[in-house]
Amino acid sequence: MAYSFLSRFRIKADCEAEFLALARQMEGLVHQEPGTLAFKFYRLDEAGMFAVYESFVDEAADKAHMETAHGKPIIEKMVACMDGSYSRELLHDL
Repeated sequence: MAYSFLSRFRIKADCEAEFLALARQMEGLVHQEPGTLAFKFYRLDEAGMFAVYESFVDEAADKAHMETAHGKPIIEKMVACMDGSYSRELLHDL
């Protein structure tokens, strides 16, 4: 069973262009990470709201994703663009 989730968050209006560049950069890098099954950012209907769908072979692969040398600095910059925290919904296979 995959370890999958959807995270939703708001991006500060003055950081949106930076966030979009970082999100595209991250999407281009995750294919290098073993254990990553899917990874895609989305813009939501509500202004300033975004989501990311992530799926890994297991929770350890998710944790490894957060600590990669290429990804960790990008993730830190993306978190700095957030207006508040984020919600993470685990998705369970049927």
